[in-house]
Amino acid sequence: MHMKEIKSNLKVIISGGGTGGHIFPAISIANAVKAKCPDAEILFVGAEGRMEMQRVPAAGYEIKGLPICGFNRAQLWKNITLPYKMWKSDRMVKRIIREFGPQVAVGVGGYASYPTLAAAAKLNIPCLIQEQNSFAGKTNKMLGKSASRICVAYEGMERFFPAEKILMTGNPVRQALLETTITREEAVRSFGLDPERKTILLVGGSLGARTINESVLQHLDLVRQSDVQFIWQTGKYYSAQIAEQLSQLGKPENLKVTDFISDMGAAYKAADLVISRAGASSISEFCLIGKPVILVPSPNVAEDHQTKNAMALVNKEAALYVKDADAPQSLLPLAVATVTDASKLKSLSENVLKMALPNSADIIADEVIRLATQTKK
Repeated sequence: MHMKEIKSNLKVIISGGGTGGHIFPAISIANAVKAKCPDAEILFVGAEGRMEMQRVPAAGYEIKGLPICGFNRAQLWKNITLPYKMWKSDRMVKRIIREFGPQVAVGVGGYASYPTLAAAAKLNIPCLIQEQNSFAGKTNKMLGKSASRICVAYEGMERFFPAEKILMTGNPVRQALLETTITREEAVRSFGLDPERKTILLVGGSLGARTINESVLQHLDLVRQSDVQFIWQTGKYYSAQIAEQLSQLGKPENLKVTDFISDMGAAYKAADLVISRAGASSISEFCLIGKPVILVPSPNVAEDHQTKNAMALVNKEAALYVKDADAPQSLLPLAVATVTDASKLKSLSENVLKMALPNSADIIADEVIRLATQTKK
C-alpha cells in the first residue's frame, strides 16, 4: 500500500486524559494530524467520568469511555472493584481497536492510556507516547518498553526510556495563547485595571488553588499598600468562600478577583509576572510566550513531578520557585519585590524563552503519520 493511500485512510487512536495537562496536548496533536491529513479519522479513548469525556467532544472528536480508574490510596476499600474494571476496560479496548482498525496509537498519559496502548502493542500497532513531565509517569514508564517512539519535553529522559526511541519535541500548548493579537494595554483594560501599573496574575488551576489563595488572603495589607495590581483566579471551588472573606476583610481596589478566566491569552498578555502551579502544560506555555513566573509546585501529584518540572527551569535561572509549605508566608512579598525589579523580569523572560520548543504538535503529528505509514517488518 502506497504512503498516499494510507494517508488518505489514516486512522489514529489517541488515549489518555484525567487533567487538562493531558487533554490539551492530546487535542493539539489531533488538530495537527487533521491539518496535515484532512481525511484522517481520529478516535479518542478516555476514562468514564473524567474531564476528557466533555472536553474532547467539545473539540469536535469522538471519544469512547473505559470504566478504568486509579488506585485509591486514601480509601483502600474502594479498590475492591479495580481488578474487574481493569479486566472490563481491557476487553472493551480490544473490541474498540478491532472495530476501528487504527494504524497507529498515541498515548498522552492518564488512566485510559495504559489499557489502550498495551492492547495496541499486542496487536503490533505502532505506538507513540508523549511524556509531558520531566519525571515520567508510571503509565508511560510501563508503556515505554513496547512504544515505537517517545516524545518528550525535557532533557535527561533516557533515565526512564530507551534512548534510541526518544524524540525531543516539547509539549503542545493551547494554540489560542500563541495567536492572541491583543496588546498589553488592551489586555490590562479588559480586566478593568490600569495599564500604567505593574500587574501580577495568580492562577492555581481548578483544584490546586488553595495554597495560592491562602497566600493572598494572608497578605491583603501588602496588596493594598503596594503600587502593583493583581488578577486573581481563585478557582470555582473556592470562590464563594473567598467572596465571603473579602467582604469581611475588605477587598483592595487593586485586586481583580475572578473564579475562572476564559481568555488566558489576554490574562498572560496583561501580566508582567505570573504565579502558577508547575504543571507541564503551563510551563511549556510560559516558555513559548517568554513570561516571567514564580512556580509553586503542587505537592499533591504523583512522584512530586511538579517540583521536578519547576527545578528544570530554576536551575537555568528561567523561573523562581516557592515551596508549597512556604507560600502563605513568602510568596506575595517575593512577587511584589520581583515585579518591581525590571532587570530581574528581563532576565527571567530571556532565560525562559531559551527553553521554548516551538511547533511541538506539528513535529509529533509528523511522527504519528510516519509510524502509520512505515512498512511493517
